Amino acid sequence: MNHKIQQNVIQMQRIFLLPAFLVMFVLCSHAQTNAPVKLPDSISSGKQGEFHVQGMAVDKVNGFIYLSFTDKLVKMDMSGHLVGSVTGLVGHLGDLTFDPETNQVYGSLEFKNDAIGKGISKELGLKNSNDINFYIAIFDGARIGRPNMDAEKGDLVRTVYLKEVVDDYKAKVRLGDRMVKHRFGCSGIDGVTIGPAIGHPNGHRKYLYVAYGIYGDTTRDDNNYQIILKYNLVDWDRLGQTLSQEKPHHSGPKAPPAKYFVKTGNTNYGIQNLAYDPYTGDFFAAVYRGAKRQFPNYGLFVIDGHKKPGNAEITSDNKTIKVKTLSLLHAGLNDAKSGVRGWNFKWGSTGLFPLGQGLFYISHNRKTTDGQQATTIYKYKWIGSDEKAFILVK
Repeated sequence: MNHKIQQNVIQMQRIFLLPAFLVMFVLCSHAQTNAPVKLPDSISSGKQGEFHVQGMAVDKVNGFIYLSFTDKLVKMDMSGHLVGSVTGLVGHLGDLTFDPETNQVYGSLEFKNDAIGKGISKELGLKNSNDINFYIAIFDGARIGRPNMDAEKGDLVRTVYLKEVVDDYKAKVRLGDRMVKHRFGCSGIDGVTIGPAIGHPNGHRKYLYVAYGIYGDTTRDDNNYQIILKYNLVDWDRLGQTLSQEKPHHSGPKAPPAKYFVKTGNTNYGIQNLAYDPYTGDFFAAVYRGAKRQFPNYGLFVIDGHKKPGNAEITSDNKTIKVKTLSLLHAGLNDAKSGVRGWNFKWGSTGLFPLGQGLFYISHNRKTTDGQQATTIYKYKWIGSDEKAFILVK
């Protein structure tokens, strides 16, 4: 039994043995211990090694923040004190999201042999199977209680294989008179979030949304959309398998229930951080800016969660294909030529998480003087004006 639950059971048993005049006192004391956790204006991660922060997730009820530092997951309290960490990953752990109903942390996990994958393996001096595999890693937040817990031991981490992403990554398509790798410029996955069906912000069923990484190739014209997969989490407990990096499994859904395209112009490695905000009902997408001159190359986009998906035709493999599209929020800077809207916001690509009431935690990553990576998490207020997306809470 969970230690906290066990304490609560013992406490309630004792209540029935108390005189009536003491019952109200005990219940009031119990309620105070479950008061909302104070969310500070800033949290410092401290030095975390060679790899930079990729994303974050916040457990507001229990007062924990989870940070991905590429090859490990770090769990801290709201004072920045280390609670535990999960290590031993030889892939790329990217963006994170948190499910308060299950106390589970979801993260995108890549194993590939491109420049990023080879760089991680070289830095760690370790090897994986060298296969191309993309997973959603599901961490049991309640089990993370000490540093350097092994990602491959026990049921601490379970992984779900994403066949759709692997197929697009491995595909070769015709572009004019040449063949190119990676359908739609797919480089893997990064941004993840949990939210309702798009177009139904008040819906009770929740879905996992997973964003593609997109190579920043300026010589092709089939990589100008962000791609977001929608998954139903109902069967994922059955599909999830213990992580094995030497013998990777392929247990996962055959295909996502929906695949969405969002026209933003090409960005460098796609949506880095994706976050559904229940307060606005919209999806926030932070990116590394693209380099194509025909697009405004914003750093932040907001997908309108109130508008139902539409239909469009795009070109892929020298063919016209029909796709489902999502709409950008009608706010922010407007590039009349491309029709793309967004903001020139510097931060968010290494961590963006909504806190409610228009507040967000946003990562300011940095490298320390001795070459290690760190971040300070700052609290921001969403304003969404034409010129400014957020203001810093002081």
